[in-house]
Amino acid sequence: MSFFRDLNLSAATAGFVAVLVGFTSSVAIVFQAALAFGATPELITSWMWALGLGMGLCSAIPSLVLKQPVMVAWSTPGAAVLATAGLAGGFTMAQAVGAFMACAALIVLVGATGWFERIMSRIPVALASALLAGVLARFGLQAFTAAQTALPLVVLMLLAYLVGRRWVPRYAVPLTLAVAVTYVAARGQFNGGTVSFALARPVFTMPELTLAALVSLALPLFVVTMASQNLPGVAATRSAGYTLPISRIITLTGLATLVLAPFGAFALNLSAVTAAICMGPEAHPDPKKRYTAAVACGALYVVIGLFGAAVTGLLLAFPKELVLAIAGLALLGSIGSGLHAALRDDDHREAALITFLVTLSGVVVAGIGSAFWGVVAGALALFVQQYGAARNAS
Repeated sequence: MSFFRDLNLSAATAGFVAVLVGFTSSVAIVFQAALAFGATPELITSWMWALGLGMGLCSAIPSLVLKQPVMVAWSTPGAAVLATAGLAGGFTMAQAVGAFMACAALIVLVGATGWFERIMSRIPVALASALLAGVLARFGLQAFTAAQTALPLVVLMLLAYLVGRRWVPRYAVPLTLAVAVTYVAARGQFNGGTVSFALARPVFTMPELTLAALVSLALPLFVVTMASQNLPGVAATRSAGYTLPISRIITLTGLATLVLAPFGAFALNLSAVTAAICMGPEAHPDPKKRYTAAVACGALYVVIGLFGAAVTGLLLAFPKELVLAIAGLALLGSIGSGLHAALRDDDHREAALITFLVTLSGVVVAGIGSAFWGVVAGALALFVQQYGAARNAS
C-alpha cells in the first residue's frame, strides 16, 4: 500500500502533535458544553466517541482518497457558544441534540450549494495568508508565554528545536517532543494517574426540535463554525498549496455531524491550526506525501473515540506548558510562510497587515471570532484603497 511507503517518522509525529494540540487545547471547553446540558459521565464519554470517530474518519478517509491532507476537527468556538448558551437557556440534552442536527443540515446546505467556496475564491491570497498567520501567531506567542510558568522546560524545548533545525531539520519537531517528554517524565510531571483504560460506549439521545434551541443554539453554532473555523481552515489549505474540493468536504462534515449528533457530535469542520501542522514542511519534505500526516492524525482521533476516557486521560497527563510550546514551535514555519505570502505584494500589504492584526487580536463581536472580522477589516481596507486608486486614475 502506497500509504505505508509514503509515511515517515516526521509525518507520524506531525499527526500526533496535531492531535495533542487540537485535543488538549480545547477538550475542557467541550466538557463544559456537555455539562451545560446536564451530561452524565456516560454522556461525556459518548461525546468523545462521536467526535473522535467523526474527526478521525472525515480526516483519514478523504486524505487517503485524494492523496492530499484533509484535516477535520470539532468546532472549538462552537463549544464555547454552547457552554454559554446552554447554561443561560436551561436547555435539555435532547433539545441540544436537535440544535446540533439543525446546524448540521445548514452546513450540508452551504456545502452542497457551493456558495461558501465561491465566496472564499474571491478573497485575495494575501488576505487569506494574513488570516492564517493571525490565527497561528496566537499559538506561537503562547509557546513563549508558557515560559512564565515553566521556564526550564520551554528553554530546553527551544534549544532542542534549534539544534534539530540545524542538524536534522526533518526531525526537529519529533526531537523536541521526545526531549520534552523525557524531561517531564524525569521530573515526575507526567500525570499518569488520570489514565483508566476502558472502551467508550455510545449513548443515543433522541433529538427534540424547539424554536428556542434553533435560535439560541443552532444558528450561533452554525455562524461561528463557518466564520471562525471553516474560513481559516480553507485559508490554511490554500496557503499550503492544496486544491481540495472544499464544498464536498464541508458537505461531508455536515453529513457526519448529522449522523453522529445524537451521540454528541455537535459540529465538525475544517481545521486551521492542526492543518498547518500536518501541511507544513516539518510534516514531510514532499508535499505530495504530507497526506500521511493527516491520515495518522485521523487514525489517532479514531482511537480517542474508541477508548474515550482512557486516551483523554493520557493526553491530559501532559503539562499544559509542553502542549503550548510544542504547538508554537511546530507552527513556526507555517507562520513565517503565511506572513511572507501576506506581505510580499505592495498592493495588498496594508490590507493584509490589518487582516493579520485584527485576527491576532482575538476580538469577539456579536459572538463571532476575530478570524471573520479580520477578513472583513482587510477586505474593507482593500476596497477603500482600490476604489481610491481607481478614482484618482480616472
